[in-house]
Amino acid sequence: MGTEAEAPDILSAEFADDPYAAYRIMREHHPLIRHEPTGSWIISRYEDVARAFRDPAFTTGNYDWQLEPVHGRTILQMSGREHSVRRALVAPAFRGNTLQELFLPVIERNAQALIDGFAAAGEADLVADFATRFPINVIVDMLGLDKEDHDRFHRWYTSVIAFLSNLSQDPDVAADGMRTREEFAAYMLPVIEERRNDPGDDLLSTLCRAEVDGTSMSDEDIKAFCSLLLTAGGETTDKAVSSLFRNLLDNPGQLAAVRADRGLIPAAFAETLRYSPPVHMIMRQTSQEVRIGGGTVPAGATLTCLIGAANRDEERFADPGTFDIFREDLTTTKDVAFSAAADHLAFALGRHFCVGALLAKAEVEVAANRLLDAMPDMALREGFQPREQGVFTRGLTELPVRFTPA
Repeated sequence: MGTEAEAPDILSAEFADDPYAAYRIMREHHPLIRHEPTGSWIISRYEDVARAFRDPAFTTGNYDWQLEPVHGRTILQMSGREHSVRRALVAPAFRGNTLQELFLPVIERNAQALIDGFAAAGEADLVADFATRFPINVIVDMLGLDKEDHDRFHRWYTSVIAFLSNLSQDPDVAADGMRTREEFAAYMLPVIEERRNDPGDDLLSTLCRAEVDGTSMSDEDIKAFCSLLLTAGGETTDKAVSSLFRNLLDNPGQLAAVRADRGLIPAAFAETLRYSPPVHMIMRQTSQEVRIGGGTVPAGATLTCLIGAANRDEERFADPGTFDIFREDLTTTKDVAFSAAADHLAFALGRHFCVGALLAKAEVEVAANRLLDAMPDMALREGFQPREQGVFTRGLTELPVRFTPA
């Protein structure tokens, strides 16, 4: 008889180098792990992670200590009527006519501006030259802020992501995150006051004017939401764009299919969210003792939900370690793949499903179309091997490509 594989440590160098190998061991042998260094319980199977996102027994109480120190109190921490009203205040800006009429031109303009910077060169790093800059520029433009402050915004969201990813509790990382909150507040609060007095047609003015059932957002509410939007929207779309192209470049037949039929871009994005999600883990907190993963988790415990593992669960997806935009066990239509009914778990599920999912979809679709237009014969730089990094969020460090200028 063989011996059972030892439970992987999510803080180990081996895990950071290849989490997918560790995920397989977890799903098969250790579907529920008590991880003392992070003080949490870890789940990795699709059915367990999906349940933790849907079942009200699993709350977002963990965000009180995980998010609030750097963002302030956000919509993610709210529940009941407070949550539904706050979501109703912000959601209209990210769907339907508002997204199409006001913000799609912003997305297109920013994508093309970045591409124009390298289109004639015949080579580019899709991470440094496009992906890391594109979503921040879009969000800053949507909010009506000064894009000359791009480097400052990038530093802030990098600091916040490091704070959220600080599973080993490095005190320097924690202190930098706290400084970022103070700096961001000092920057944003005067701008919010200015927009209340002299509103425009930007997202920040829309948030200042929004009202539902007599409730509006305070300056602190708006500042916290902008901080969350900059971080979540910047980090995830950044990594999604570069991962999408890495996956297509690794699969030339599928890249050719997408080039020939741009209607396949949403399917390629949905499969990228399953196969290589930008966010690999999200935490929840139990409101009561629960049975999950073959064991019992006590009330008030932190649960680390491994999206990266769940999305490659053999019990849910056929041949999950293969990137396939034509797979039949993943719904890729926009009404499902980018909604709370999605098969992949990259945007979570249930009442805390990502409010910016349709914005991310619009950004990725525009970016993919414009990049394919500008680089019709795009190929990886010869000899280059793409490398991912990150544990909490994960993505490429660089993606150098060469092409014949269109």
